[in-house]
Amino acid sequence: MEGFIFPIFYIVVILYSVTIHEVSHGLMANSLGDSTAKNLGRLSLNPLKHLDLFGSVLLPFVLYFTTSFVFGYAKPVPYNPDNLTDRKYGPVKVALAGPMSNFILAILFGLTLRFTPDIFSSVLLQELFSHIVFLNLVLGVFNMFPVPPLDGHWLLMAFLPPMSPIRNFIYRNTFILFPLFLIVFMIFVSPIIFWLFRFVTGSAL
Repeated sequence: MEGFIFPIFYIVVILYSVTIHEVSHGLMANSLGDSTAKNLGRLSLNPLKHLDLFGSVLLPFVLYFTTSFVFGYAKPVPYNPDNLTDRKYGPVKVALAGPMSNFILAILFGLTLRFTPDIFSSVLLQELFSHIVFLNLVLGVFNMFPVPPLDGHWLLMAFLPPMSPIRNFIYRNTFILFPLFLIVFMIFVSPIIFWLFRFVTGSAL
């Protein structure tokens, strides 16, 4: 996979990975009583329904050619928390559905790599599966961190009192905390992702 084909493949994998991520949010909300995403046609696996020009196309291209690290995002699937049957933990369930979908994809493709090597008649196919696993691990781990607007922050908020100083501090300082988190993620969390990749697939990337 060289030249122009490699970044194009990355873009396609990201598009479908973030699409499944966002659709999972909508499906969970729908199962809990809120049909906002369904009514807006956002439960579709068509990436065009979720495409964000900057986050889904431009950002991955720029990152690939400047850092060789590829990341992206899609338009968030809207939902109305007031419609959820589970008012207390519903937002947490909706938020976690996205990262969980990425972890499931990583496990499925990773275990296929690990236990059915005979299906890979070419190194190219094996490489494709490897990058699907890696990119979904990145999306899953990244979104689990408790920093707005990432999905993981809903899990933290569910266990904090409404007037908690920690809650107020996080929301007031998101513009500072998020860039700091990106630095921590690149330096300290990236090795964990490579360890998870080896744990799932049985080999290094």
